[in-house]
Amino acid sequence: MNEAQKNTTEVASSSKMLTTMVGIGVICALLIVLSFQGTLPRIEKLKAEALEKAIFNVIPGMVTKKTFRLEGNHFKEVTGKVKDAQLVHAGYDKDGKLVGVAVEASGMGFADVLRILYGYDPIKQAVVGFYVLESKETPGLGDKIEKDPAFLANFEALDAALSEDKNTLKNTVVTVKHGTKKNAWEVDGITGATISSRAIGNIMGSSTTQMVPLLYKNKDFFEEKPNQ
Repeated sequence: MNEAQKNTTEVASSSKMLTTMVGIGVICALLIVLSFQGTLPRIEKLKAEALEKAIFNVIPGMVTKKTFRLEGNHFKEVTGKVKDAQLVHAGYDKDGKLVGVAVEASGMGFADVLRILYGYDPIKQAVVGFYVLESKETPGLGDKIEKDPAFLANFEALDAALSEDKNTLKNTVVTVKHGTKKNAWEVDGITGATISSRAIGNIMGSSTTQMVPLLYKNKDFFEEKPNQ
C-alpha cells in the first residue's frame, strides 16, 4: 500500500468513526429528550401535590383554599395552571372565614436557589407558617432550614406588622446570629448553617416587604370570595 492509499484509508476510517460518534450522540440526545418528556407530567403532578400539602401546612386552621394572581396592586382569582405569575393561596376555615394567605418566594441560598412558602395572617399581621419547597443546601448543615424545630419555630408568629399608613412594614424581617434574637421580626439563625439561615431571612425580608402591604389592603377582597 502506497502513501496515498494509506492516507485515503485513514481518512475513510476517521470519517466512519466520526459519523458513528455523531450518530450515537444524536440517539442519546433523543433518548434524553423522550425520557424528560415522558417523566415531566409525573414531575409536575408531584410538585403540585407537594405545593398543595405545603399550603395547608403554613396556614393553621385552613380547610379550603382559593388561588389568586397578582395583577398590579390587586388580585384576580384563577383556576387551572398558571405560569409566570405571582400567585397567592387564600385559606379559609370551615365557616368560610379567611385564616391566612400562602405566598411563594425564592432567592439564592448557599448551594442554589431556595424556594419557600410562608403563611401570612392579615388579622395578626404576622407570618404563621413556613415551608421549604425546594432546596439543594448541604445535607446535615444547610438543610437544617427544613427540619430544625427551633428554626421553624421562628415562623409560628413572626412579626409582619404594618406602619400607620399600611404601605410599609414597621420592621424588615432579618436573620440574626443564633441566640441573639430580641425582637419578634427577627429570625434566630442556625449555628453551622449561617449562610442558609441568613438566606431565608433575606428572602422573607424581601418578600414580606413587597407582598404584606398588598395582602393586607386586599384582605376584604379575599374574605368576600367564599360567599360569591
